[in-house]
Amino acid sequence: MNYRLALAVALLTALPVSAQTPAKPAGTLIDFRVDVQRSVPNDLGRATAYAEISGPDAADIARRVNAAIAAGLATAKAQPGVTVKTGNSHTYPIYGKGSRNIEGWRMRSELVLESRDDAALSTLLGKLQTQLAVSQVGFVPAPETRRAAEDEAALEAIASFQAKAARYATALKKPHRIRSMNIGGGHLPQPLYRAAMMTADAAPMPVEAGESNITVTINGQIELGE
Repeated sequence: MNYRLALAVALLTALPVSAQTPAKPAGTLIDFRVDVQRSVPNDLGRATAYAEISGPDAADIARRVNAAIAAGLATAKAQPGVTVKTGNSHTYPIYGKGSRNIEGWRMRSELVLESRDDAALSTLLGKLQTQLAVSQVGFVPAPETRRAAEDEAALEAIASFQAKAARYATALKKPHRIRSMNIGGGHLPQPLYRAAMMTADAAPMPVEAGESNITVTINGQIELGE
């Protein structure tokens, strides 16, 4: 929460020390909520590239998967504008049908990619698809983008709450004061693409970042005077 938002909330919700344990209200109480929604650009791309191999020899598939991941890691590190790190790695036994006998092994290892540059991520994914499979491609607002949008939406929601409180009080011809305000917010990332199979085509993978909706909600209560 930035300084302006913190100051606005403090001014609106400041109560005497004696009111920290609310006394019985003197007038009518009205509970209501306001919602403010904003669109925010999905400016952070994320994707997972992985190698998954099955076979009867655990050591052999580990060697092959590790080699594929090493090659993919080298490709990713050579792409400007994209950060890469190793992700999860798992080895699973493959059991015979209807038995407890292990007939083989399956190993999967991942690379996790992030970028603020759509074109760079698209280019890298195209290259990696000649070496690895790609999954969980999606775009979300970067943390700083989300925080800024939430702060601005919260300030707008506070103003909307004040205006609605005043309308209710005016309609009932009563003075009013704000007794409580609870601000909640979040974002709804919209994943772009879920999975892709290996391909021999190194052309850039088409991507479209799009936008997410940021919603800030205020639940509050006002007290009408007599």
